[in-house]
Amino acid sequence: MSTTRSVVIGCGSYLPQRILTNEDLAKTVDTSDEWIIQRTGIRERRIAAPGEFTSHLGVNAAKAALADAQMEPSDIELIVLATSTPDNTFPATAVSIQAGLGITQGAAFDIQAVCSGFVYGLAIADSLLRSGTFKRALVIGAETFSRILDWTDRTTCVLFGDGAGAIVLEAQQQPGAREDRGVLTSHLRSDGRHKEKLYVDGGPSSTGTVGHLRMEGREVFRHAVAMITDVIEASFKATGYTANDIDWFVPHQANKRIIDGSAHKLGIDPKKVVTTVDRHGNTSAASIPLALAVARADGRIKPGDLVLIEAMGGGFTWGASLLRW
Repeated sequence: MSTTRSVVIGCGSYLPQRILTNEDLAKTVDTSDEWIIQRTGIRERRIAAPGEFTSHLGVNAAKAALADAQMEPSDIELIVLATSTPDNTFPATAVSIQAGLGITQGAAFDIQAVCSGFVYGLAIADSLLRSGTFKRALVIGAETFSRILDWTDRTTCVLFGDGAGAIVLEAQQQPGAREDRGVLTSHLRSDGRHKEKLYVDGGPSSTGTVGHLRMEGREVFRHAVAMITDVIEASFKATGYTANDIDWFVPHQANKRIIDGSAHKLGIDPKKVVTTVDRHGNTSAASIPLALAVARADGRIKPGDLVLIEAMGGGFTWGASLLRW
């Protein structure tokens, strides 16, 4: 029996022009290139220019994805933006992106699940497309984390960067088999008991300020691999696939040690792991679509490939999706 699937038909990204290297950071905080690389695998990250907002990054990534899909903005009925660094408290930054693209129909909204945001956004858009509510959607991850960093805290300011990635999803009829193209399964989790391990110490209803990112790095690392394994194993169980079946593993780009540890625990061949954390740093909700865009542009991800994505973020939130490109 045929079924409706949300198929990726376009992918794009955008990075700010300014590159901030580890050597640059070592001039302002007590750190070194060797220290950062050894602990994180990060060599450089991008920083948004003054006056360059999350919406600007999102618009550029969306335009690239639409061009890849050979679609016009008017073909899009839904925009789901994953971000923790909106332009304003309200309205949703997604509506600014909608306006920036010249779209006047459909719906646009933000979702906030920190680094897991793109996985959450994909699952939400997939549900709305499969229900028949919309035909085509932009799912975007866009962040300007440089605006919420404490640049005197060497444990956090070296980790994050700015950027945006986007995909175009289209509802298509598929045979209803596990070989279908599109999103095959998604699994989302959260556990608010871990809030104090990774959070921003400000907000409209608490301090009336934006605040800065605070993190207990050891605690985040300790939980990460087990939580990631949980949702990936759920994805395999739901589809009948195994680690040997996937063509590409595109994880959230937080820390190379976490990426390597997760792949090892799951038995995923290191050659199948897409890693961009060395060039981008942790771009939170933007990291997975940025990595997808890199692997698509360089020819690694091809139509028909089985792609596994996963992320974990503040809250804690975590999730995974399995899709056939």
